[in-house]
Amino acid sequence: MTLEHRAFLYGGIEDLLRTAVPFLREGMEQDEKVVVVIQRRGLEAVRETLGADGQGMIFAPSEEFYRHPVRTLRDYQGIVQESRPRTVRALAEPVWRGQDPRETLEWARYESLINVAFKDSGASALCPYDRTALPHGVIEHARHTHPKFLSGDDGRTRVNESYVEPVDFGNGCDSKVCLDRPRDAEYRTIESDDLHDLRAFVGTRALGHGFDSTAARTLVTAVNEVATNAVRHGTPPMGVWLWADDDELVCEIGDNGFWRPGPLTGFVPPESALQRGFGLWTVRLLVDLVELKAGWDGTFVRLHVRR
Repeated sequence: MTLEHRAFLYGGIEDLLRTAVPFLREGMEQDEKVVVVIQRRGLEAVRETLGADGQGMIFAPSEEFYRHPVRTLRDYQGIVQESRPRTVRALAEPVWRGQDPRETLEWARYESLINVAFKDSGASALCPYDRTALPHGVIEHARHTHPKFLSGDDGRTRVNESYVEPVDFGNGCDSKVCLDRPRDAEYRTIESDDLHDLRAFVGTRALGHGFDSTAARTLVTAVNEVATNAVRHGTPPMGVWLWADDDELVCEIGDNGFWRPGPLTGFVPPESALQRGFGLWTVRLLVDLVELKAGWDGTFVRLHVRR
C-alpha cells in the first residue's frame, strides 16, 4: 500500500470545513485511524462540525504537535505503527508563522520527507495551507513537496506538476546552508578519542549561558555523538566552535574530511540502531536545529539549542 500525500489551499474556516470534514468522515467509514492535527482556530470548528462522527478520532492542535520536524516525524511513525493493521488518515497542518527562514526550510523539508518515511504505509495525508495568510514562499514549498493537490472547487485530486522528489528537494535545502561564524566564537581542538575535556567545556559553557543542567547534558550528549563520528571517520585537523546568538547557544563540530551523507540521512526514523544515519537522527532529536555543510574544505555540523 502506498502513501497518498496531498495538499489543498483554503481561505477561511468555512472553506477548510468544506474539504476537511468529508475527508475525515470517509476515513471513519473505512475504519481507518483518523488523526486531526490543525491549528487551534480551526480545530474546534472541525470537532463541532463532526459531532458524534468525530468519536474515536485523535485531535491535537498543531501548535503543540508541530514543534520539531524530526520529533514530529517520529510521533507520526508511532501512530502509524500502533494503529496497524488499520491504516492512518491524517488532516495535518504545520505551523508556519513565527519562524526564521532556517526553520521554515526545515519544515518544508519535513513535508518532503513524509513521502519517504511513509511511502509504503498506505496512509492518507491531507495538508491544509491557508492561502489568505501564508507567505508566497510557503505556498511554493507546498507545491514542491506534495505529489498531488486536492481542489476545493470540485473536490478532484490532480497530479502536481511542480512536485520535486525528496532527494532533489533535500539537496536544494542543503545548498542554502551558509555557515558563517562570529569572530568571538570559542574554539577547542579535538586531538584524540578522549573527549572528556570537550564534554566538560561544552557543559560548562552551556550552564554559563543560562541553560539548566538537563539542557546542558542534552547538548553535551549531542556534541559527543558528532565529535565521536568526526574522530572515527573525519580527517584532522578537527575541533569545536561555540558561541551564543541571541537566545541560542550554537556549537559547531568540524573536520577536514569530505563526508557526503545524502539529503535524507538522519531525518527519516531508522528501523534500528544499526541503520546508517541512526547517530545523526538521534542528534537531530536532541537539539532544536542541525545544519550540515560538507565540501572539499571539510565537513561541519552545527547544533542550535534554545533557552
